[in-house]
Amino acid sequence: MSDPSQQPAMVVVMGVSGCGKSSTGRLLAERLGVPFLEADTLHSAPNRAKMAAGRPLTEEDRGPWLAAVSQWIAQATASQTGGVVACSALRYRYRQMFRRAGARVWLLHLALDETAARQRVARRTEHFMPAALVDSQYAELEPLRPDEPGLTVDAENSRQAIVDRAAAALHAIGWAGKSALDGLR
Repeated sequence: MSDPSQQPAMVVVMGVSGCGKSSTGRLLAERLGVPFLEADTLHSAPNRAKMAAGRPLTEEDRGPWLAAVSQWIAQATASQTGGVVACSALRYRYRQMFRRAGARVWLLHLALDETAARQRVARRTEHFMPAALVDSQYAELEPLRPDEPGLTVDAENSRQAIVDRAAAALHAIGWAGKSALDGLR
């Protein structure tokens, strides 16, 4: 890909709760030399309380959160730093919202078996998302479509193996993030 306007500026590490979005996203952002956002930090206190109580969010609940994530993507794109965001991004229309934010978004879907996701979430002690909501996330999950630039990987692989594979895929398509090719050549 030689046209810089078509190169990705933002990576969204997506998937259900427990798939490893945060740890993978942090490692990938570090590797690429770009800012990282854990989208969960943008949830409102009422949204966190609702999920902690075992109640899934509604579309109305998610609206302001998705708008805040989109705003971060737009700002990181405008600053020409690029970035990596860890966000469930379970539905196609959410990912389309991110793509309309002015970013050239590339998606890294961490696919994970439902049983494994439930076990991972149940082991976490410092997160508001209970294992009881894993089923609702799978009900919402829409895998990447052919028109979405990105990569689906098995979340059971090591974080480092996933980051290596994502970095290689980004390098192959001409990643446009700040300092992104440092260490990849």
